[in-house]
Amino acid sequence: MSILEVKHIEKHFGATQVLNDISFTLEEGQAISIIGSSGSGKTTLLRCLNFLEKPDGGSISVRGETLFDAADPKTQLENEIRKKRLHFGLVFQNFNLFPQYTALQNVTLARELLSKERGGETKEEIEAAGRELLAQMGLADRAGHYPHQLSGGQQQRVAIARALALHPDILCFDEPTSALDPELTGEVLRVIRNLAEQKTTMIIVTHEMAFARDVADQVIFMDGGVIVEQGDPHQVIDHPREERTRQFLSHYAEN
Repeated sequence: MSILEVKHIEKHFGATQVLNDISFTLEEGQAISIIGSSGSGKTTLLRCLNFLEKPDGGSISVRGETLFDAADPKTQLENEIRKKRLHFGLVFQNFNLFPQYTALQNVTLARELLSKERGGETKEEIEAAGRELLAQMGLADRAGHYPHQLSGGQQQRVAIARALALHPDILCFDEPTSALDPELTGEVLRVIRNLAEQKTTMIIVTHEMAFARDVADQVIFMDGGVIVEQGDPHQVIDHPREERTRQFLSHYAEN
């Protein structure tokens, strides 16, 4: 059974249709890269998966449980949204760290709040797990630093550790290197590559074509709010079948 099933997702902003009949599945331990030009609907799709936006149609299921079904009001209750978000960890483009908290506090905050609600973990246990995640990101010596004391690449690695802290079923990245200088991009991509080697289940919206081809198990090309082409990364990126895919990749190569 697929860990994630997305069926016929639709999303409108006013009269503009941003997502049109989006369907795909993701297996546990696999990574999907989503590519496409600005405005193609990639970020909106991630926001729908994380329930930061409410789809207008379709359904989303994780591990066989229907989290959202546009035809079933019971799956759309506002008081259930926080619990549903726990299935997904989202790493934003611009880090979104809390400036008043240290790297370690940024990583542990959500887990501490959840523990207060549900019990089960001590503060010491949560901090130990946070330090372990920072060490995994190569930031063991930066736990006490505040965001303004960290480089952009370091801040994004803290953001990845924060997303991993609640053990999501699926880790989502929204253009994780777009806010970084070129010399810092590599350190973030190395972390994501390591996660892929560890069989972390991921959805990666990216403009790094070589990275998408090398790391992903599937590539989805979106344009105008629809999935134009999806499949093996070497097929989609190196030998695309659709003219719109070829045009996009040709334009990307020229720039």
